[in-house]
Amino acid sequence: MGRYIEASCRLCRRERQKLFLKGTKCFTEKCPVERRGYPPGQHGQSRRQKISEYGVQLREKQKIRRMYGLQEVQFRNYFEKALRQSGRTGETLVKMLERRLDNVVYRLGFAPSRKAGRQLVSHGHILVNKQPVNVPSYLLKAGDIVQVQEKSKKLDVIHSSMKRMKDSAMLPWLSLDKATMTGTFLTVPERADVPLNANEQLIVELYSK
Repeated sequence: MGRYIEASCRLCRRERQKLFLKGTKCFTEKCPVERRGYPPGQHGQSRRQKISEYGVQLREKQKIRRMYGLQEVQFRNYFEKALRQSGRTGETLVKMLERRLDNVVYRLGFAPSRKAGRQLVSHGHILVNKQPVNVPSYLLKAGDIVQVQEKSKKLDVIHSSMKRMKDSAMLPWLSLDKATMTGTFLTVPERADVPLNANEQLIVELYSK
């Protein structure tokens, strides 16, 4: 499967908003979105024509796909699964993406970004219900316990990330014990509780064409 190997910050500039792909850098003055709030490339600063309805929908899809670090086929598969379930398809899609193990590792503060969370999972540093799971796309269920392997608790990337994690920033569907580096996925979140600056309904409209 192909993967994006260019500068991650170019993706944020293309969407003209922070996608939080670089961890701590996104919160500093070095963030390219803060310094250059226009798309990359030689025509980035040129005056562009008004974007079409299709273009708006496409940009929203690309934004969410890039936030969660998914390839196009992966993202489309999630959409198809959400479409087959009851309820609003867009909201179901977001809930499903939030259940991904790499995302929860990031949300708990074990990793500074989803990409780093994906690496921690892939390299075997994370346990789910005391069993090793190395599949970043693993979907958690209510009550699942996520913890850092005992041998991995001294990793600098985990320690530095957890130091920046404030108790008040913990999301309502997660709980965290910093001392033991153990978190619990309490329940599948409601869309209103997910801090995602995006309009998932535009994706439904895009794929419905």
